[in-house]
Amino acid sequence: MSTFTEVLWYSSHMLGFLKGRLISVRLALLLTTLLLLAGGIATIYAVGHPAEPSPAGPGEDLSIYWKKQVVFAIVGFAGFLAANVVNYRRLGAVSVWLYCGVLGLLVLLLAPRFVQFNLAGLIALSAADDPGAILSIYPINSTFRWINLSLGPHSFSIQPSELCKLAHILALAWYLRYRSNYRSFKALVGPFLLTLLPMALILLEPDLGTVILMMPVLFTMLFVAGAKARHLALIALMAALVSPLLWMKMKPYQRTRISSVLLQSSWVRHQAENRPWVANILLGEKFKSSQWTNHWGYHLWRSTRAVASGGENGGWGHGFRKGPFIKYRFLPERHNDFIFAVIAQQWGFWGSLILLGLYTLLAACGLEIAVGNTDPFGRLLAVGIVAMFVVEVLVNISMTMGIMPVTGLTLPFVSYGGSSLLTSFAAVGLLNNVGRCRPFSLAPKT
Repeated sequence: MSTFTEVLWYSSHMLGFLKGRLISVRLALLLTTLLLLAGGIATIYAVGHPAEPSPAGPGEDLSIYWKKQVVFAIVGFAGFLAANVVNYRRLGAVSVWLYCGVLGLLVLLLAPRFVQFNLAGLIALSAADDPGAILSIYPINSTFRWINLSLGPHSFSIQPSELCKLAHILALAWYLRYRSNYRSFKALVGPFLLTLLPMALILLEPDLGTVILMMPVLFTMLFVAGAKARHLALIALMAALVSPLLWMKMKPYQRTRISSVLLQSSWVRHQAENRPWVANILLGEKFKSSQWTNHWGYHLWRSTRAVASGGENGGWGHGFRKGPFIKYRFLPERHNDFIFAVIAQQWGFWGSLILLGLYTLLAACGLEIAVGNTDPFGRLLAVGIVAMFVVEVLVNISMTMGIMPVTGLTLPFVSYGGSSLLTSFAAVGLLNNVGRCRPFSLAPKT
């Protein structure tokens, strides 16, 4: 066989292999994902157009972010294809190694707190940016969340805590596939250790949003696996009892994020201003109502006003690239954490309802895949991914509307972010993979 013939044969064989794997992509799941992505890119574009002069200052130029998001989407779709082609059981077999690899990245993130060095201009762990290093880790806004890579004129960042979401679900689903690993109270030590270890490392970054996400995912997977409800209730009660101790150990800015939800009430603000002990419990410092909108309530006040302003025009909002909070750049992190406020302001109640409908369809597709799979690992993997998406959406929207504290959790496929988009695409790829590779069952004898 000639070299050309061999290449042609291998190419046709590979194309046939890929066709067999990808032809079963669930159209509803894929189309929903692409619609969310398109809406996210359009919204990021809307907030990045030149704004009119604002009393709040010029603000950050966001015009480049929608172009970056397109690049991230291409990389994310490659992750979707990779997660869809490889049989999910093979990924389960190496899930422990993936989990340990992500833990290693989380440990590496914390290294600059204890040691700082520059290794021949290749690796730099420092207290400030080192533009000459290929791989560098340094604090951004006093947090260690990103591993920065520079390849010539191009640079990008990886957020290991985003990758940890999926690695945690994979490892947990693989562990819980055996009934003996969750049916007794003693056996629950294993899955909780698998969750608490990355939670502790992520909390040290700190990244409160990812920490909040992981525990509901764990409880959901344990419940679906068949863990006893009384065991889960007892653990939840124990966590509630120690929560006051955790509150006292929190840093002032962490207390502020949580207390700001309560301080939206004028009555609570009045109590905090006139009773120093109330302010000390809530904030750890003195409180003045006059500083509420520009200090403690800076994010929440603006996001809730942006959402409320979308009620105009019969609930259809101000329209694309319109609205005072977009026009004058009053809304912080409008391309990322608070992008739902932009959507609500532009498209109002009905546009927000359509967005929630797309997320509901995404979750329904995932649950259908989970219900139709008889493999314990595949079923738990699908449930864990659905739980991850549901918690992210609920927490992000609740945060934007002032129901929950600001956590930093993004809106899947909509918020700006490369690591988040890659993780979300890979998760959808795994969902489709579970649906495609589910075991066959013989029909009953008639």
